[in-house]
Amino acid sequence: MNSFYTFDELNKLGLAGVGYNVLISRKVSIYGSKKINIGNNVRIDDFCILSGKITINNYVHIAAYTALYGGNKGIVIHDFAGISSKTTVYSVSDDYSGEVMTNPMIPDKFKNIQSQEVVIEKHVIIGAGCVVLPGVVLKEGAAFGAMTLINRSSESWSINVGIPFKKVGDRSKRLLKLEKEFNKELLKENE
Repeated sequence: MNSFYTFDELNKLGLAGVGYNVLISRKVSIYGSKKINIGNNVRIDDFCILSGKITINNYVHIAAYTALYGGNKGIVIHDFAGISSKTTVYSVSDDYSGEVMTNPMIPDKFKNIQSQEVVIEKHVIIGAGCVVLPGVVLKEGAAFGAMTLINRSSESWSINVGIPFKKVGDRSKRLLKLEKEFNKELLKENE
């Protein structure tokens, strides 16, 4: 038995959209499927959680035990991005000030939910065990080392680590040349 859903099974999940060559583990938990769009050539491994408004573009890999909490504002993951295992991305969070109550079992009128879109741009790579907080934009080509707390937006093509993260270097833009070569090969294959 294949551990990934078949194309027919994916269509029965009630996703807002699903492209071709999509591999989603049967062990993934999906909540609010009507708000989830998945592009082409996407793989989502075992024990991931997809919840709320989420858009995943093309050539994206999401490794095991990753959680994407999109809420109403959403998470957008652009082409060629990679999220390593045990990473959590939040576009929604409780207010930790102590001025209001917290947790999903409390009615909204007693809470102050913090909700902002998270954008993960092209060629971003997020290492294992990272936490991404609401409202951040991870700029094109940015890389984040394992166990990094991402609590603000990043610079393009930066290498970042730490709690909270700090920039420690610049990442090569050679990926852009490789992307052009890759796209040329795809065009040739489709002629």
